[in-house]
Formats: sequence, C-alpha cells, structure tokens
Amino acid sequence: LCCLTMYWLWLLVLGALGPLVGTEEGLHFPTYDGKDRVLELGEKNYRQLMKKHKVFCILLQTAPPSGDKIAQRRLHLTDMVLELTAQVLERKQIGFGLLDPKKNSKIAKKLGCSEEGSLYVFKEDNVIEFDGEMAADVIVDFLLDLIEDPIEVINSKVELKVLDHMEEEMKLIGYFKGEDSEHYKEYEEAAEHFHPYIKFFATFEKTVAKALSLKMNEVDFYEPFMEEPVTIPEKPYSEEELVDFIQKHKRATLRKLRPEDMFETWEDDLDGIHIVAFAEEEDPDGYEFLQILKEVARENTENPELSIIWIDPDNFPLLVSYWEKTFHIDLFRPQIGVVNVTDADSVWMEMKDAEDLPSPDELEQWIEDVLSGKVNTEDDDDDDDDDDDDDDDDDDDDDDDDDEDHDDDDDEDDDDY
Repeated sequence: LCCLTMYWLWLLVLGALGPLVGTEEGLHFPTYDGKDRVLELGEKNYRQLMKKHKVFCILLQTAPPSGDKIAQRRLHLTDMVLELTAQVLERKQIGFGLLDPKKNSKIAKKLGCSEEGSLYVFKEDNVIEFDGEMAADVIVDFLLDLIEDPIEVINSKVELKVLDHMEEEMKLIGYFKGEDSEHYKEYEEAAEHFHPYIKFFATFEKTVAKALSLKMNEVDFYEPFMEEPVTIPEKPYSEEELVDFIQKHKRATLRKLRPEDMFETWEDDLDGIHIVAFAEEEDPDGYEFLQILKEVARENTENPELSIIWIDPDNFPLLVSYWEKTFHIDLFRPQIGVVNVTDADSVWMEMKDAEDLPSPDELEQWIEDVLSGKVNTEDDDDDDDDDDDDDDDDDDDDDDDDDEDHDDDDDEDDDDY
C-alpha cells in the first residue's frame, strides 16, 4: 500500500508539471508521450529485444486476476513509471520488458529471474537485481550510473578531493601500473560484481599513490563515515579474493538508507532487527545527532554485531507519515530505536525533546543494551499486552471505574509518544 501510494503521488506530480507549468525552452520536465516502450516478453521476442539494447530491464510480474482492480491499478502505475523511464533513456539504448513468470516460466528460469515484482537489469554477462524505490527518477539515476565504467581513474591530487565529498559512500581505491596490468584487470572484474552500488577508483600516478600511502597493486577499502581506510591484506589480489573481502565487510557500522538500494539494505538485518536512527542532516539538531552517531560508529567499527541504519527523512518525504504512524515517533526531531523487521515492533531511546540529545557515552551504553538483549522489541509487545489487559479489566468495572481507567490509559498513551 505504501509503494502504491508512492507511485500514485509520483505520477500525479509528473502529470501536473506537464500541462500546468509553462517554461522556457530547455527546461521541460519529461511527461509520458503515450508511446509504448515497455513490451510484454515471450518466447518469440525476448532474445531479439535483449540483443537490441546495451542494457535491458525486465520486470517479473504476474498478470493480475481480471476481477482484482487494486492489483490491476498497481501494475498499471508501475508500468507507467517504467514507460517514463524507458522514454527518458531511449537514446541510451536501454530497453524495458514485462515478463509473466506463470506464462513464461522457462524464460524466467533461463534468465535467472525468480523474485516476482523485482526489476532485473541485464548488462553484457551480468544480471543486477534493482532493490530500490520504484520511482522514475531513482531508476534513471541508477541506470545512468550502471552504463558508466565500473572504475573511475584518478589522475591527479586535485581529483582526489572527490573522495572528501563521498563520506557516506562505501568505496575502494587501488594503485596499479596501468590499464594493461593483470592485477588491474582482476580489480576491474571485481568491480563489476558491485557496480554501481559500491564506488571503485584507481590511479596509475605515483604522486596520487604517495598522497594515499598506497603501494603498487595495493587497494584501500573505505567504510562509510570512517576517517581512515583499511588496506586489504596480502596483495596482489585475485578477483575472488577482492570479492570475498568486500562481501565480508560491506555491512557498514553506520550506513545511510538510499533510495537506490533501500530494500537490499533493509533486508540485510542482524537476527531480525535493525538499529535505526532518524536525523535530518540539514537540521541543526539532526546534524548534531549525526555527529554523535559517527563518533560512536568510529569507536565501535571493529564490532561485527553493530550496524546502524541512518535515515534522513528529507530523502523519503512520502514515507514520513508512514514511519511516524508505524513506529509512534515524531520525525521532526532525532530518533534512534531498535526495529523488528518481521512485524515492525520497535523500541526507541527516550529523549524528552530535541535539546535532550544523548552524549556519545549514553548512546554507546544504549546500543550495548540493545546488543545484549536488555533493550528489545519484546518490550513493545509487553506494553501492548498490558494495554489489552487494561481494556479487558475495563469491561468488568462500573462506569466510574471505566472513566478512571480511560484517563489512566490516556496518560499511558501520552508517555508512549
């Protein structure tokens, strides 16, 4: 329902910007032109269509029952998002198709498409499952990154400054003799496994390598928000060794929820829970709280059991009301809590107001209580059970007692919020 609302509102915005807003030439927001570019795939056409494009995207989706109007509307809205995306990217030779896994189970199995509702992206010999927000701007941005080279070469110390503006990104940078180096080619093959989600850089210049304290064929791994990189041991590396290292270390101590891979991040939980922090980076209190989170993360980066997801509500305006209702919190101020990913039960650190931010030591102690199980989402279940018991007791009391109990319940609700 949440995703459906997001699609619907997005399309309303696109429709409104088209006919209602007059602009000068050179600043026209794209609106759907009515041409069908997202084609239904079958045995007769899928090979030809995939060969025709440099990149081909397949939405695995079963046709909804004829009487299910909600499912039909949902698929229609998703189709409209893909139509606009296909229109914008048509000149980039990026194509789109719909594949019904029930009608074409053999094709789906052959292509490795198994999860219904997912968007699979085929580029050369690689298949990438898009795990982000199904919105046209997010998909376009993702695909434009995907068609770029998986490695960006840094040729001067001036270009190194780009790393200073990528604090929240996971990235690697290696020093190699040249593009023909066998070790660089292994690095390049490893980059293909994670492109475009993880940024890979390389340099062939001694001055740049010296500034980074890199030796020949050495690679540094940068975890998000950490001040210093980790040098991958035992150089030179094979493709498999690089991939294995990244897989073991890609769950960062502090990671930002991003529209392009939000579902992959959310599915990467620790024993069914996430520690989630909400903070608006451009808000003074949110910025201060984020600095506290960074300090705690840096002090505990060696703890494999700790991973905090930072969510900036400004990046997900359509989800703010949903999160506030689901978690019973106010997102106009910083929050941190533990969330059960199965049923969305949650417990949040008590902060009376935005001025009552925890110190790094207080936050670290609260996190230790979460990791030890002292603070857990079962506490939230107990509170709910208590409320239910109170309601049952109310049924046995007289009217005067009912009034008193309801007053008490109101006070308890105020405390919960």
